[in-house]
Amino acid sequence: MSNDENFAAAYREHYWAVSRYVARRLDGRSGEVEEVVAEVFTVAWRRRADLPAAPLPWLYGVARNCLANAVRGYGRRRRLVERLGNDESAHGRQVVASPDADAPGAWVHEALARLSSGDQEVLRLTAWEELGVEEVAVVLGCGVRAAAMRLHRARRRLRAEIERLSAVAGGAA
Repeated sequence: MSNDENFAAAYREHYWAVSRYVARRLDGRSGEVEEVVAEVFTVAWRRRADLPAAPLPWLYGVARNCLANAVRGYGRRRRLVERLGNDESAHGRQVVASPDADAPGAWVHEALARLSSGDQEVLRLTAWEELGVEEVAVVLGCGVRAAAMRLHRARRRLRAEIERLSAVAGGAA
């Protein structure tokens, strides 16, 4: 197959997986998700000669870089808006949490949020994207042993955070 055909096949086969990968990391902000996914496939199109036989981990690696660029851009825009004094509270759009705002399983997300971004990413790649260690290594751009060690350490730290949260919740009850 030609590079164009390989790209088209990768796009058809993996568009939704890449879209879900990005959406989970942007907490479902749909407009931003579409922009990042478009950027991922723009990069993939430009580098279609580099597409490997199993392109999904490679696409996740591209998405990871595009997400980092997008997050930096959002941060710059947010800081600009703050400097201009045009924040949401000035327009009366404040969100107040309801008493039942905690979603089921929120404690897992809370424990995950307490971890470093690197630990979060390796855990998400294995749990949410269902990648094996070899594929995680491709996404992270490291060796298989390094990916396995990162995963092991991240799981250990997540377990410690869950135990810490359980102890706090048990003491409060």
